[in-house]
Formats: sequence, structure tokens, C-alpha cells
Amino acid sequence: MSAATLPEGDWIRGISIRQPWTTAILTGAKTIENRPRPWRAGWVLLHAGLQIDRPALRLPLVARTIRGRDLVTGAVVGVARITDCHQDPAGSPPCTEWAHPGTWHLELADVQALDLPIPARGQLGPWRPTEDLVAQVLQQLPDLRP
Repeated sequence: MSAATLPEGDWIRGISIRQPWTTAILTGAKTIENRPRPWRAGWVLLHAGLQIDRPALRLPLVARTIRGRDLVTGAVVGVARITDCHQDPAGSPPCTEWAHPGTWHLELADVQALDLPIPARGQLGPWRPTEDLVAQVLQQLPDLRP
């Protein structure tokens, strides 16, 4: 299937995440993303937002994970597949050390980093990427399919 015959519509969405969290996902260490609302399963473009969560840089877990890596902002830096979305039951331990209590946890798999970040604007909540942006991602990840 070529890029021209990919299904149109909702097969891929964008998710904007502040750094250093985006980079932690790209390393493969952070396998969940915390969100205030549930998301549906499927492919997402990983967009590094313009802002950096500076206090997070001082957390030992984060510092170890991102050590020596560039914190690109304002660009799509990879893709991932959301495989599930859940909340931890009240009083139970977090599902991973990256989980924040009281949030929805998007379980991420098949994470692939782009060799060349693609400058793009993101937004809060799930967003629909332009066809041009998806085409640029597929130039770097030609085997990516819904």
C-alpha cells in the first residue's frame, strides 16, 4: 500500500507532550502518557510542545532517562501506538513508575523516533495532522501503516 492509498480520516492523530516527557517516551523507558481524559487506541504523532517542564528535569528518573539527549521542541519527533487507556484502581500502586495518580494512562507501544524532527504546531487534546505532515512522517517511516 502506498502513501497515496492510505485510508483518509482518523487513522492517525497528534498528541502534544512537553519535554522532557516526549524524549523519555522516545527512549522506550516511559511507556505511558498521563492525560486528564481517556483517549482511544490508535496511532499518534508524538509532537514535542514548545514548552519544557523545567522542574521535571531535576527528577532523578527523568534525568537518568534523557541524559545526553537533545530536547527538541515545536516539532513532530516520532510516532507511537496507543494500545490501551486506563486508570489505576483507587489505593493500588501505580502501573509504572511514570504513572501519575488520578490520571488516565495511555499505554504506548511501537514507538519510533524520526531521524529528522518535523517542525509543526500542536494543540491541547488529540489533534488531526495535515495530509502534508503525515506525508513528511511517511517519508521517514515508509512502513508505518494503520
